[in-house]
Amino acid sequence: MKIASVVGKKNTGKTSLTVKIINELTKRGYNVASIKHSHHSIEMDKENTDTWKHKQAGANLVVGVGSTTFFNARKEHDLNRILYLLKHFDDFDFVIIEGYKSYNYPKIITSPNVRDEYTIAEVDSFTIDDKGVSELADLIENRGHDIVDTLFANNCGFNNGETIAKEIREGNLSVDELDDVHSYLSIDEHVVGLNRFVSDYLKQNIIGVINTLNLEEYNVENIGKIELVVPNSPTSQKNEDSECSILINKKSLYINKFTKNIVSNSIKAMIKSIKTEDNVKSIFIQISDIANGELENSNIILKTNDHDVEINEFTSGILKETIYAIINSLHIDEEISEIEIKVAD
Repeated sequence: MKIASVVGKKNTGKTSLTVKIINELTKRGYNVASIKHSHHSIEMDKENTDTWKHKQAGANLVVGVGSTTFFNARKEHDLNRILYLLKHFDDFDFVIIEGYKSYNYPKIITSPNVRDEYTIAEVDSFTIDDKGVSELADLIENRGHDIVDTLFANNCGFNNGETIAKEIREGNLSVDELDDVHSYLSIDEHVVGLNRFVSDYLKQNIIGVINTLNLEEYNVENIGKIELVVPNSPTSQKNEDSECSILINKKSLYINKFTKNIVSNSIKAMIKSIKTEDNVKSIFIQISDIANGELENSNIILKTNDHDVEINEFTSGILKETIYAIINSLHIDEEISEIEIKVAD
């Protein structure tokens, strides 16, 4: 998803230019979303309609569904929160914003007095012709970028979103050169950046769990886009570092501290969720007899605090699929027949 904004002073043709850009991108076959920002109240519903009455009664969010769908929220949401939510609605190629001049997205300005470091073009919206609009669309294709905090480059090493965005705006870096991020995360309405490894790790884990479910009962034939909401206690403590060792086919696998923390915290969270015993200090998991990536006939052994733990078929299936997904995210070069993981506080 590439984002660009049209900003300028009042009566400088922002809306007409925004419409022309949307029209040009749409003609090119792109899926386009738009956001309009105003310092004045924008009413999406007429007075005395049913949905208007819902809002007057106190509803903080009113959704109207008919030939179209609209959302009317009582409070003004942060732009990045809105951009993140757009990812849930559809796979948009572009989001064109009118307004929000204080935000850090590539800007096409319609008046010189709003120029800043994020400006990529200045135009006269009243005299611009079709060729000029086409050139603006070209520029947005090349200089637009996703939510700033989700930008990662150089295979996870270059993770300063502001710096990456600047490089894209100035034409020194292409979006095609960025890490291929598979997952997006928001916590308490704040977008959290995930580099390629972490996003792939989460994706593999979630798919691993989902593969154990009988999805046909829910009319899901093929897994496409996955959306997950996790309500969590605000008093949850941050996981601390643990010792973690991994053996693949009886051979020790080297992992750095960052990866070790992710794997150990994931294993501890899984064991905590199945409530084996209180105050777990050590975990041992072995999955053996894996054949050609198939886990159906594999065996699993689970121990906590050196005690054998009996788990049912459903739970063992979740553990096997999830742990195999974790290991797959580490990009092991050889065929995996056995996995052994030890975690200790």
